[in-house]
Amino acid sequence: MDILKEALEFEQQGTSFKSTNERIVASRKAKEIILGLNEIYKESKDPELMEVMKRLTVIKKKIEKRLKGRPSS
Repeated sequence: MDILKEALEFEQQGTSFKSTNERIVASRKAKEIILGLNEIYKESKDPELMEVMKRLTVIKKKIEKRLKGRPSS
């Protein structure tokens, strides 16, 4: 499962994205990973996958919250 490995690596990065561009890319990457894991979860019903998706969703929400809090130029 390459996507699970990718998800765990992304999770290790956490919310340590400095620039706005890095946050945008990270938010999109998190969404992509979550959707990929969801496709696998639909067939396997593995509770571990659900837990990983939940943790990634929390990280994604934190990133998006920081993005929305930024004043527009």
